[in-house]
Amino acid sequence: MKSSLAIVLLVLPLAACAIKEQVIPVALDSGAARDICVINNPDVRQEFLDGYKRALEGRNFTVKILPERSSVQACPLTSTYTAEWRWDLSLYLAYADLKIYRNGQVQGEALYDSTQGGMNSGKFIHADAKIQELTNKLFAN
Repeated sequence: MKSSLAIVLLVLPLAACAIKEQVIPVALDSGAARDICVINNPDVRQEFLDGYKRALEGRNFTVKILPERSSVQACPLTSTYTAEWRWDLSLYLAYADLKIYRNGQVQGEALYDSTQGGMNSGKFIHADAKIQELTNKLFAN
């Protein structure tokens, strides 16, 4: 009984240190155009958009940056993004959400959330590497 209680007391705080990542990939036809419009989010650091654009270009997309408040229907394939940085001994990417729309309808999403990471040192990631990873998973084909 005491050992079970000890295990619960050790595991319970770790449950609060979870890092969540969920990706719903976008299905693209092999002959589909590789053009994508990304709607600028001025509330997010410019380095995020720069990294996202590089990651998309690395997946052979031609990227067009649209002004904030543009419609997700502005292009056949459009993306929105949001991200948040936090400070805990150093500045780190704590949250990122990439959404892909085809003709105005959500077709895929990549979410990274370490806001409940607490003492989990895995939250200290390089933003460019995480953006690249999420983009690769989002466009796996």
